[in-house]
Amino acid sequence: MTANAPAPTSPIDRAYLLEILGRLLAIRSPSGMTDQIVLTVSEELDRLDIPYSLTRRGAIRADLEGARHSPDRAIVAHLDTLGAMIKQLKPNGRLEIVPIGFWSARFAEGARVTVHSDDGRYFRGTILPLKASGHTYNEEIDTQPVAWTNLELRLDERCHGIDDLARLGVNIGDTISIDAQPEFCDNGFINARHLDDKAGVAALLAVARACRETRARLPVDCHLLLTISEETGVGASHILHGDVAELVSIDNGTIAPGQNTCEYGVTISMQDSSGPFDWHLTRHLLALCRDNAIEHSRDVFRHYRSDAAAAVEAGNDIRTALVCFALDASHGHERTHVDSLMALADLLYAYVLSEPLFRRDAMKLGPVADFPHPPPAPEQPSADPAVADQAPPRQPGSEALPRA
Repeated sequence: MTANAPAPTSPIDRAYLLEILGRLLAIRSPSGMTDQIVLTVSEELDRLDIPYSLTRRGAIRADLEGARHSPDRAIVAHLDTLGAMIKQLKPNGRLEIVPIGFWSARFAEGARVTVHSDDGRYFRGTILPLKASGHTYNEEIDTQPVAWTNLELRLDERCHGIDDLARLGVNIGDTISIDAQPEFCDNGFINARHLDDKAGVAALLAVARACRETRARLPVDCHLLLTISEETGVGASHILHGDVAELVSIDNGTIAPGQNTCEYGVTISMQDSSGPFDWHLTRHLLALCRDNAIEHSRDVFRHYRSDAAAAVEAGNDIRTALVCFALDASHGHERTHVDSLMALADLLYAYVLSEPLFRRDAMKLGPVADFPHPPPAPEQPSADPAVADQAPPRQPGSEALPRA
């Protein structure tokens, strides 16, 4: 974890960041049920006087105008969260459920939830293991496997059979939202479900607000993308347009043994499960951290992917990077710290004010002459002993070129 001299005064309004995060956490938005949070964020963009448009399903693209329109850049975070869905109505009056998104049944046990019915009504309940009473099952509680097939939803209604559930209006396929249960501690720690990625959205909105309040002059257009299906793998695959050359994704950096996430700073991911991020864009973000005295670290994540992966897999030829706020117990009982969110926001603010990496990125295709050239690398050893000690001459065009 590194930082230089004490950082200058941050342009990010800490109180606003925490306030908007609290508002976002209060909205239920599992994948597939994101209309309300889309409307809430749209209203906030209206208040900030930031133009935006929506896709058919509700992904948001907000626009911060820069001095040039191409090559432009984008920053993406996701509004959707984990959740669950009713799989079957059970003869005992309870409900079989399946997850929305990818999360462990271990963290579903004991969750307080809301079932959203087709007619707009909702029902409260608790997710429980099939063997939930120690007075009845004794040690069997501890030996039953952790699996979604070993869970059921107990509604807070008088339901003792399938007919009772049907009369209530409960149906197979009803969406289940999980209570966020946020707690903002005086020492800066924030505990809640769904900090992934509502904490990232809050940081991005705080950056947008800072740009407006400081009347920042951006060198190039920057699009703020808020997606609605990242937890199910779709992510930013459908919201980009051709002029975007750089895409920075916001997500969580996991705090765990074997990881190098900075708990009170921002973490730059070098690779996730989809592969390495763009070498040049990643090093540019690291340089911005050093130049602006932002506490930061580098990390590699093996078991998750972000909005950026979906964008590349959809056929977009763009440079991508992943910046992370720290998150303990991701996709479970999550915890972050406001200092990490502020460091993330400070980096994003510095990024939108920085020059684009390469002028050539305005074109999808171009000549090799203006393609970035790496510095000379050590030569590969020769398999032929006769020439092993002879270094080949440098090839024309191997000199490093300026970035912009």
